Amino acid sequence: MICEENYSMLCDFYQLTMGNGYYKTKHADRIAYFDMFFRRVPDGGGFAVCAGLEQVVHYIQDLCFTDDDIDFLRTKGIFDEEFLSYLRNFRFTGDIWAIPEGTPVFPNEPLLTVRAPAIEAQLIETMVLLLINHQSLIATKASRIVRAADGRSVSEFGSRRAHGASGAVLGARAAYIAGCGGTACVLADQKYGVPSTGTMAHSWVQMFDTELEAFEEYCRTYPDSTTLLVDTYNVLKSGVPNAIKAFDNILKPLGARPRGIRLDSGDIAYLSIEARKMLDEAGYPDCKIVASNSLDEYIISDLLRQGARIDIFGVGERLITARSEPVFGGVYKLVATEENGMIKPKIKISENVAKITTPHFKKLYRLYDNKTGKAVADQLCVYDEELPTDALTIFDPEYTWKRKQVTDFTAKELQVPVFKNGELVYELPHIDEIRSYCAEQMKTIWSEIKRFENPHKYYVDLSQKLWDIKHGLLDREGC
Repeated sequence: MICEENYSMLCDFYQLTMGNGYYKTKHADRIAYFDMFFRRVPDGGGFAVCAGLEQVVHYIQDLCFTDDDIDFLRTKGIFDEEFLSYLRNFRFTGDIWAIPEGTPVFPNEPLLTVRAPAIEAQLIETMVLLLINHQSLIATKASRIVRAADGRSVSEFGSRRAHGASGAVLGARAAYIAGCGGTACVLADQKYGVPSTGTMAHSWVQMFDTELEAFEEYCRTYPDSTTLLVDTYNVLKSGVPNAIKAFDNILKPLGARPRGIRLDSGDIAYLSIEARKMLDEAGYPDCKIVASNSLDEYIISDLLRQGARIDIFGVGERLITARSEPVFGGVYKLVATEENGMIKPKIKISENVAKITTPHFKKLYRLYDNKTGKAVADQLCVYDEELPTDALTIFDPEYTWKRKQVTDFTAKELQVPVFKNGELVYELPHIDEIRSYCAEQMKTIWSEIKRFENPHKYYVDLSQKLWDIKHGLLDREGC
């Protein structure tokens, strides 16, 4: 078998040693259920934005072991030949359910659930986590930055500071899903349709004898899309005045209008205010001001509070690396097994209460208030439960005395079927559909939950049946 993009060996070694062990102990075909979820929102936020499902789908579809892979594993000297033969003919045959990309999500909710023979479910762990953790992290950070911009456009500029090539490309994809208007990364445009944008670097200006000559030549080359970088030498003494001269000398005779100027250093709030005055006085009120230079949601918020006249933000390293908290922290845990058609819940116990898992094959519902259209709570249920349609009492799982009575609501199951018996049953949406869906879902989240500091806590509750099962398992284990 020839794999177009073979990531089968991008796994933790223990997944192979356990697989070999399952094979030897006759557990290879035992059905297992795994949930992929996260325990806390990065940056102390009120919610995250899930992303990366499309790449999980492609990984599952391409998953196979080549002859070179098998030969390499044989050199380790610990794998049975029967197990290696099994890997040679490996394909994923299980079921996967997942929350669609672009959905706002909360801690301890299964973003993705796998039902498959034990070896298959175990082997995909690393890549599922890698793909969803990374893109959910960047999408969550991008969502914060886009909200800070308060309706102004945000472009992702971070490829050169990303953690590797896939970090740059997939990071740009995730940022676009969460609301960024485009990217500087051309490959993200070619591969995923994220609009690529860009103008010039300081080196363009330095290449010419004078700043004015550099600006005029750029205007001649791109008269319909001119954006000039004005901080190579001195923004207010030469940069903006020379930009205006270039607009007057080159664009005006052509009947063209400049698109913008860019500020990349200095006191951006002050410089943008002064530049706006100069552009307006020169007859270019439609000329946009773009700002870059190590921006994030907090700096953007501060700039706007200071009255900065910025129309577009270019955000690089602090977005593409999620620099303030660069780990999403998603985990992949066994929650049930299946024996003779009966599902047996499994629980992981820890002295760290936050690490105690919620067992069983589950459904996840989001409850929307029929009057406001806002999401009011999520509820986890056992897979065969149906929610009551008239009223629900929702408890805070951490503080059980806190409760919320929910009436006049519509319940929506969040996970959708993705694979059934190894076959894809989910139509992957175009990235623009995901982006639009994300924007619509963001409108369902209360502004109190969107706060950057001390956001309101969103309720994610367990049904009474699931609560009883979980605490029954804890009691059985003597906790």
